[in-house]
Amino acid sequence: MIRLSTAAMVARTLSRESELRGLAQLVGHGDVCLDIGAAYGMYTFPLARLVGRRGQVHSFEPLRVPYRILERARRAAGAGQVIATNAALGPRNGRQRLRLPYRFGLLPNHGWAHLLTDVKRPDESGGRTMEVPVYSIDHICETRRIPWVNFMKVDVEGFESAVLEGGLRTIERQRPALLLEIEDRHLDKYGLAADDVVEPLLGMGYRMHIWWRGRWQRTHEVAHRRRNYLFSTRHL
Repeated sequence: MIRLSTAAMVARTLSRESELRGLAQLVGHGDVCLDIGAAYGMYTFPLARLVGRRGQVHSFEPLRVPYRILERARRAAGAGQVIATNAALGPRNGRQRLRLPYRFGLLPNHGWAHLLTDVKRPDESGGRTMEVPVYSIDHICETRRIPWVNFMKVDVEGFESAVLEGGLRTIERQRPALLLEIEDRHLDKYGLAADDVVEPLLGMGYRMHIWWRGRWQRTHEVAHRRRNYLFSTRHL
């Protein structure tokens, strides 16, 4: 039996994102999921519970502190179906600079860390820069021999389009459900807008949804008050 009490406690403490309640409609036993920008495992551990021992959750977190907490929670939970990697995902393999902003010039804001590749409007607040390994989704799927991906969660502070670019072969062939954070405040630093993320996916046959009143509902616009949007080719 999978012991997820520790991980579930971490997830509940860190966030109350309503979309977590809709995962069961997207992910089932034996599925394979990617959690990109996993942080402390807010999505990783609910996904692990849904896929069970026969499934897999590949979680990627480039920052050392959140990654260590994620890995510690994975071990405590006995979640062998979770493969945690201390790296970022992007359009291609390599090493890239990552910016970790600080609050009040003192406290690291892990939730706003972002890759500096193609940044048009740099963050001028205090913080530090580090180099991190970066892989593409297609590379991960090929080297790990992942036969099929059912679901991806991507929360990378405005770098979502670049991450998807690195997974075009996988996405075009397999059409996984995609849960993306889309916020203008993060996209703006890359010189992008919400349509730059949404339109290519709609052109591939995806439909956009939000979690509202206990179910996934179709939507045709990105609203300022909402962060997460589901893209699926299935009728939900």
